[in-house]
Amino acid sequence: MRRGDLYRIRRPSSRDPKKFRSFIVVSRQVLIESRFSTVICAPVYTSYKGLSTQVPIGIDEGLKHDSAIHCDELISIPKSMLKNFIGKLSLKKLKLLEQALKTALQIDGAYDIDCSFDTTNSE
Repeated sequence: MRRGDLYRIRRPSSRDPKKFRSFIVVSRQVLIESRFSTVICAPVYTSYKGLSTQVPIGIDEGLKHDSAIHCDELISIPKSMLKNFIGKLSLKKLKLLEQALKTALQIDGAYDIDCSFDTTNSE
């Protein structure tokens, strides 16, 4: 299992109207290879609205028709559910996925936050 792998899952959620849904693994590789039981995935839908948080994919990635990865709907999925491998993203699509994830999570480096901790008692 690798970041960018596409899997088809049966009934991923009771709220999902479809019997099957495809998902892209988006977790970092060190987590995927760890003993942690879940990975973060993004769902694939047939709708594509051209949002900066969506990545268009299709036949080249193993799907039957054009679709899109929706990075605004990340979910944690047990690794044990990821059995039906469909395909994987090309390097170009992985770069688009990375940008879409940055946008969805508002990770753009625009904030200059001091992350140091003051260990002195200021009282």
